[in-house]
Amino acid sequence: MRIKNLSRRRFLKTTAVVGGGLVVGFSIFGLSEDPLPVVTESDGFVPNAFLQFTADNRIIFYCPRDEMGQGVMTGLATVIGEELDVSPHTMEIVHCEVHSDYANPAMGIQATGGSTSINAHYRPLRQVGADTRALILAAAATDLNAGINELKTEDAQVLYNGQAYPYGRFIETARNLDPVTDTPLRSQADFRYIGQMSRRTDALAKVTGQADYGLDAKVEGMQYAVLVRSPVFGAKLLSFDDSAVANKPGVSAVVSISNGVAVVADSYWHARQAATALRVEWEATEHSSLTSEQHRSELTSALDSDDETTAIDEGDIQLGFADARAQIDGSYWTPFLAHAPMEPMNALVRLGANDAEIWLGIQSAQAAQNLVSRVSGIPTENIVVHNLFLGGGFGRRGVATHVVEATEIAMAVGTPIKLMWSREDDIQSGFYRPASIARVRAAVDGNGVITAWDVKRAGGDITPGTVKNLLPAIFPSLPSGLANGVASTVGFLFSNLSPDSSSVEGLHENYKFANVQVKNSSIDHGVPVTFWRSVGHSNNAFVAESAMDELAIAANIDPVDLRLKNTVDNPRLNNVIRIAGERMREMKLPEGHHLGFASHGSFLTDVAQVAEVSIEDGIIRVHKVLCVLDCGLAVNPDIVRTQMEGGIIFGLTAALYGEVSLEAGRVKQSNFHDYQMLRMSEAPDIEVIIVDSKTDPTGVGEPSVPPIAPAVANAVFRATGQRLRDLPLRLKG
Repeated sequence: MRIKNLSRRRFLKTTAVVGGGLVVGFSIFGLSEDPLPVVTESDGFVPNAFLQFTADNRIIFYCPRDEMGQGVMTGLATVIGEELDVSPHTMEIVHCEVHSDYANPAMGIQATGGSTSINAHYRPLRQVGADTRALILAAAATDLNAGINELKTEDAQVLYNGQAYPYGRFIETARNLDPVTDTPLRSQADFRYIGQMSRRTDALAKVTGQADYGLDAKVEGMQYAVLVRSPVFGAKLLSFDDSAVANKPGVSAVVSISNGVAVVADSYWHARQAATALRVEWEATEHSSLTSEQHRSELTSALDSDDETTAIDEGDIQLGFADARAQIDGSYWTPFLAHAPMEPMNALVRLGANDAEIWLGIQSAQAAQNLVSRVSGIPTENIVVHNLFLGGGFGRRGVATHVVEATEIAMAVGTPIKLMWSREDDIQSGFYRPASIARVRAAVDGNGVITAWDVKRAGGDITPGTVKNLLPAIFPSLPSGLANGVASTVGFLFSNLSPDSSSVEGLHENYKFANVQVKNSSIDHGVPVTFWRSVGHSNNAFVAESAMDELAIAANIDPVDLRLKNTVDNPRLNNVIRIAGERMREMKLPEGHHLGFASHGSFLTDVAQVAEVSIEDGIIRVHKVLCVLDCGLAVNPDIVRTQMEGGIIFGLTAALYGEVSLEAGRVKQSNFHDYQMLRMSEAPDIEVIIVDSKTDPTGVGEPSVPPIAPAVANAVFRATGQRLRDLPLRLKG
């Protein structure tokens, strides 16, 4: 696979021929009637969300979503290649630029996340492949003087009368034909690529070092910048002393911007070393003395207050408790977490007199373009975004404050600026998964039916802060005061009228409850929060699935049977619970090993997991994880498995080690020595069973994260009798 990046843009209004080749344009919503974005390069034109054919039979796919390790390039190329009858491994796959046609239909903006890419694009991209193949066949019928029914295709070739002709032979005729639409799609029985095991299209480029990430970007005349930010979130700069910095090796400038003080130098190392000598004074804020203990205490107190909003209130909770055979009442704590992607934030910005370019890896190139425009005043149509491979995202690369920082520094010094965050910057000055506490009161009757489910959650809300960050990125001309006002209004609404759905998702949806109540209390301590892999489900599955286990034990009901009994109206989840439960009963365990079970549905995918755990010298050791999932049709089963494995490792790291704590308003952790990752020697064996429900594919980037923490916690209870209701999981005594 050859990966191209984009340069200057042109627009074509119709399907056209460029560089000697046929270009078939499409929108993620179907065939677009808007002008198509086309990019000029020496060897052809490269648009986003196009198929391009050249006379020498090159087939180029312009991928509408961003590749951050989740395999979206391979998946989407497979989808379009299936109907086009072209292997994804023979295509050239190109990163996209920015255009309104490329908005994610699940989000309304050009962005990648929420495990939406394959599900949102599955039908539209197949239709584009089918219509394009039909157009090639029509051209071939004309050129070969044959009936279309006499023609077949295979591997980018038209087959006729014992001969194979490359698609490229027919583009001269194809460009003069009317576009084809609504071509019937193949049946699953005829699939050649979808559903088959195959290597990733970007694998070779990555393992050989040819793949370009944001950190690899360079441009003539660029300088490096390191930014010193306030250690207390939201504190404003009062003054700085750069007398010990100006004469450091390689340093060319020290400038203040909206978010701190930047040291600019001829290399990253020179900039970083010099930044340590900078003396900066920050204002004191209401959160300057905040500690983790104070934060948790205030969230716990909120559980007993009336300051709340209601997400759901159905049936009669008190009647449900009156009919109970057994009841539970427990509170569950989940801490702040950093995203810690392998590649920390970075952006390279070049500003011209009335044009600009930016190189980076981000989950929304549109946001990056708009923010550069907002800060610099350069029109968006004159700003080119080179969106490269992302070295991990997990939601962190959906926030683009580093783009604003890099642009402000470039404006101040007048040269291209490459801003690079350190690991310490990432962990101490980033955005986090919200910390929360949730109290569950639940009851079950003698038939194993849950008769009451009463939950109250307290913590920070994701959406207000996200709105505050997104509005300037989506609407670059929106005044800052208005954007902040809208964000404040959203925060007020979630605090007083209706809860943030991201805060309460996963607390009640997976089970059938006749009597259910879920409430939320919004508590803002000034810590910036955003989406973290699986969003609210990562906190709330631990709450719900731990409580389900406690309820089963209290009622002396098998935990799998309790889940099966209460998911009869949720057949896909019920099915993966059944399969995982059957496998669980067949497992033969070494002495001292114990099993824990959890299940959860998120991002349209249902997952059940079994964790095999032992306690060794007071340390929790996870030996094996069984993961059963239904994600509909698996476009590439190998990618589905690796995403499940990666999500389990990601979630297991958080379950055993993940915690961002506060002292004097500052994040205590700074790097991987105190924000620990799961080591290879600790990684469990993972078995993944994919259940094919023959439905359209659903998300796989996130759904394996939520169940792993409760599965391990439930196993620890069986091993020790200790019910661990706090994350990370730590044994007492």
